[in-house]
Order: sequence, then C-alpha cells, then structure tokens
Amino acid sequence: MRWVVNLVGNMDQIKVVIMMGNKSDSPIMAEGVKILNDFGVRNEIKVLSARQSSREIVEYVKHAEAKDVKVIICSAGGAASLAGRVAARVHLPVISVPVKTIVSNCNSLLPMVKMPLGVSVASVAIGKSGAKNAALLAIRILALSDKVLAKKLSTFSKAQQEKVLKSRLS
Repeated sequence: MRWVVNLVGNMDQIKVVIMMGNKSDSPIMAEGVKILNDFGVRNEIKVLSARQSSREIVEYVKHAEAKDVKVIICSAGGAASLAGRVAARVHLPVISVPVKTIVSNCNSLLPMVKMPLGVSVASVAIGKSGAKNAALLAIRILALSDKVLAKKLSTFSKAQQEKVLKSRLS
C-alpha cells in the first residue's frame, strides 16, 4: 500500500517530508502536518512500509535529499523501524514520532531511543502531541537559516507562553 499526497508545492520546494509505515498513522501525523501548514512550511506525506518497501525507501530518501528536503519526520508504529532505516541512508535530521501500539505505548518508543551510534534519530513524545512537537522541532531546524520562519516561531512561542500564563492565573 503506497500513496503520496503533495500538500504544498512540488518536490523541489518541499522542506519537510512526513513518512508513515502505514496510513493508519495518518490521524496522528495530521496534527504535525497542520502545524507545518500553519507556518507555511512546504511538506509532503509519504507512506512506505519499512518491511515491505525497503528499496523504495532508499530511493525516495536519496531523491528527497538531492531535492533539498531539510527534515524527515517518521511515524514509529509496530516494529518502529522506519526512522532508523531512513536515518541510516541520509544525512538529514530525522525525527521519530512514536505512535501508540496495541501492546504498549513503549513498543514504538524504545526502538527509537536505542539507535546505534551513527544512526541519529530525534524522538519526541508519543502520539498527537509528539506529531505536533516533531513539526515544531522541524520548524526550529529550518528557522536556523530562515529569518521569516524564525520570526513566526518566536511569535508562536510567545503566544504559547501567554496562553500558559493565562491558564495559571484563571
């Protein structure tokens, strides 16, 4: 089962790729996509199974790297091997979002925090908040070389701080 959705622009303009091993992860990963879209970050969603599409994963991530994609966000479901396979093939930042599994929340988290030396994967919280934080981490990475994005991120952070302060005072 493979499908691609270009959310904004073509591959030459995409800065963040969201990869899922199964489209059942899409309700969770959609939370991060919303944030990327709100910030105007061009992105693409790609569904490729780490077990069933190894060759396609290698081809896709090499092509993405050549086309100036800056960050790859991967969902980590059942076997949670997608982010590791991607990180082993490219020199781009790879962020893993553990999704809940039937057995345990930790089944998708533990493989990400056990990556061997040289296979760097940043891992965020489990589930929807993780997808949101993965998008924000990707935006932070992009903002290092994009002043407009850095300003948007600063404005967002200030709004979040104000929201927290207001909720504490109420």
